[in-house]
Amino acid sequence: MPTTLDTTKPIVPVPAPWRLRGDVYVVTFFNKAGNLPEHTYSPLERDSSYADPALTGAHLGGLSQFQIIRYTDSPVGPYDELIVCPGYYNYQVDDPTRPGKRLTKKNVRISRIYVSQKYTCWNGRTNWNIPKHLARFTFTTNPTDNSTTVEVFPHDTTDDTANPSVQSLGSESQPATVPFFRATFHPQRFVPSFPLSLSWISALGMDIGLVQPPLPGNQDASQGELPGTQRWCKIGPNQSTRNASIGWLDMKQTADDGGEGEGAAKKGAVTTTAGQIPGCENFWPGMGRWQLAIKMDDAEIDFGHATYWETPKTMM
Repeated sequence: MPTTLDTTKPIVPVPAPWRLRGDVYVVTFFNKAGNLPEHTYSPLERDSSYADPALTGAHLGGLSQFQIIRYTDSPVGPYDELIVCPGYYNYQVDDPTRPGKRLTKKNVRISRIYVSQKYTCWNGRTNWNIPKHLARFTFTTNPTDNSTTVEVFPHDTTDDTANPSVQSLGSESQPATVPFFRATFHPQRFVPSFPLSLSWISALGMDIGLVQPPLPGNQDASQGELPGTQRWCKIGPNQSTRNASIGWLDMKQTADDGGEGEGAAKKGAVTTTAGQIPGCENFWPGMGRWQLAIKMDDAEIDFGHATYWETPKTMM
């Protein structure tokens, strides 16, 4: 985590709205419909209705993102985060004008997400249906080129696989010792910084709101951080900064000789993603090693009040 946090205190509800600050690394890419590898979902959500297209909608693809965020300030203290958002999904709601009929809509969805402390894990799941799970994060800076390597060690993967059975995970009490994800950000020194805000996209009439299905829970979670939810949820987050910059993100999941990062001590060391899932040597099927990325320094992130609704009666 960015700074020290007392994790001995009990979890308490911290309702929306939330205003946070931190450094955000963003990679945006185009994802084909149905291009969902085995590690798209955490095991708990993978084995539930959350990932069942018949119940919560089909994957449509389109513009997708990975985000790495180092929150320096939030209503629950500092923490780190990895977000996997593989694009749009369709979903159905009751048609208010035609009883018994449904409307089909589409929005982006977060499929898998890791955070470094229990308070944001519990509240993110409860407030907005964000499928957060715990992980240990390491950030290593290389002073020779000012690059930064991040590695993520989840509590719901093992040293052998990124996709263990839910039964084998139990309480998700300890992080894996082999990373699930690694990436290295290389800043471009001679490109000037610029202001950036997601609200500009909304101003163009595009709906960038997240729509999240109900979440399964794990009553055996070691820190009580994995509650389930019953309703659908839509939230329109915003990110903005006065100081955005361009860089390249190295997505190679195999460590080079002399590579930075705790899990990169040995040449050829691989993440559980690359080591177990064919075609994911750069974490995602079809993704090239080098991805253009944006870093938002000291960004302001807003998660406001959500809109909730019940699962359509015609689907129950």
